[in-house]
Amino acid sequence: MNQEKIKALTDLLKKLNSGKITPALKQEAKEFLTDLNPAELSLAEQELIKVDLKPEDLRHLCNAHLEILKDGLPQKANLPVGHLIDTLQKEHEKILFFLDKLEALNQKIQKMEEYRAEDKEWQELKHITEHLIGAEPHHQREEQILFPELEKCGVFGPPQVMRQEHEELRKHKHELERLANEAGALDFNDLKKQLDANTQFLIFNLRDHIFKENNILYPTALEVITESEIWQEMKIAADKIGYCCFTPKI
Repeated sequence: MNQEKIKALTDLLKKLNSGKITPALKQEAKEFLTDLNPAELSLAEQELIKVDLKPEDLRHLCNAHLEILKDGLPQKANLPVGHLIDTLQKEHEKILFFLDKLEALNQKIQKMEEYRAEDKEWQELKHITEHLIGAEPHHQREEQILFPELEKCGVFGPPQVMRQEHEELRKHKHELERLANEAGALDFNDLKKQLDANTQFLIFNLRDHIFKENNILYPTALEVITESEIWQEMKIAADKIGYCCFTPKI
């Protein structure tokens, strides 16, 4: 990508990061990014990181690109069962299932008048939380295997953003766990407020995170990591890390 485009992209990001995202600005971003595929976007982000742009500031660029992808998402790659990306995508489906359950459960709890230990909702909350925290091997396989391989290929932007999001999501998962375990000891109205805020954060941001990985990160990986031997080595490394309790048999 030439320096003129990099400067234009930097200027666009400054506007997106200003907090005043107007319909006209969205259209400007869409027109600029339409011709960038995921790999080119990653290279652009890499250039921006070289000039000290913070990873969190790349999110607006990532989100602007997603607006374009929503109009024509890349077709899901036809991957063999057990392929690193295929397994990660299938785990995403399970995580989304638990987020749907969490969303419905939170709505029920918000309508409750008081805490009663015998209500099944509290055990269900613990069950969902255990599975969300149980996704840790999924994140470790990305952070220890997929992200470093992408960086070897010169793709730095998306892995940095995803790592940061993983850390934020971990904090909120463990906060959800704390609320589930201490529910009976907390003021009920305060519990509901904290639970609602934490749940809303997790549902929105984890769904968004999964969408970005499925439609930017993984397609980029499949495009830039071209040697089958490397994918085989990555699969062996993934087996050593292990899988989630909900990972489909591979």
